[in-house]
Amino acid sequence: MHLLIAHETVYRYDRLLQRSTQYLRLTPRPGHGLKVLSWQLTLPAPASRCLDAYGNIMHVLTLDQPTSEIHLMARGEVETDDSRPTPDPEDALPAQLFLRDSPLTRADAALRQFAHGHAAQVASDPLAGLLQMMQALVVVMPYTPGTTDAATPAAEAFANRNGVCQDHAQVFATCARLLRLPARYVSGYLAADTEHVASHAWAEVRLPQGWLGFDVSNQCLADGRYVRLAIGADYADACPVRGMRLGGGVEHLQTAVQVSHGAKESEQ
Repeated sequence: MHLLIAHETVYRYDRLLQRSTQYLRLTPRPGHGLKVLSWQLTLPAPASRCLDAYGNIMHVLTLDQPTSEIHLMARGEVETDDSRPTPDPEDALPAQLFLRDSPLTRADAALRQFAHGHAAQVASDPLAGLLQMMQALVVVMPYTPGTTDAATPAAEAFANRNGVCQDHAQVFATCARLLRLPARYVSGYLAADTEHVASHAWAEVRLPQGWLGFDVSNQCLADGRYVRLAIGADYADACPVRGMRLGGGVEHLQTAVQVSHGAKESEQ
């Protein structure tokens, strides 16, 4: 599947921003079923490129001149495998790393009880059990925009019985870890004619055959429509843009993402 992606992020401030540092995970990580054909970041200043602790491609952008706006643009083309979802056997990091909790994925009694209700099925047939748990989660925690934010922990979102893809991914990963299955948070893009599209988040769980993506919000396994940007223990590890600033007053964020289907290379 040939996909064209454009991701624009604009921060505006009601006072002059004196200084800022942004950590950008806006470049897809090549790997299982994903080939990056071209990719470009358009930024207000040069940025240094590195790999973070999880192997994600990260750019560090520092602005030390006063400004009232930060404009970030990521654009490119990727090729994905559009066959049925298959596990990724590669472990760049020890899978056991993703059994630990994190500030946004710490379990409480309610999450432990929910996960325990699926323990027997997961132990008997991990894939079938996880699919069953995914279906149950969206029933008790329906997709509800505007009810959570980037700092909402999984336990809080579950207690409120609503959330968005970020919350679904963190809750599902938390429950999988409670059942002793390594799970990680994934940020990226989704090309699909469904309600929850474009910039997206889902969870990947380490099964015996490899890592497999579970999209609770859209009730499906991750396939060729999904493009990974970054992985981590939770949202804070893998979010596309994260940073700190001095000054600026009130911040206004605007984002726009377009994911469209392009012609295959052989047809161009």
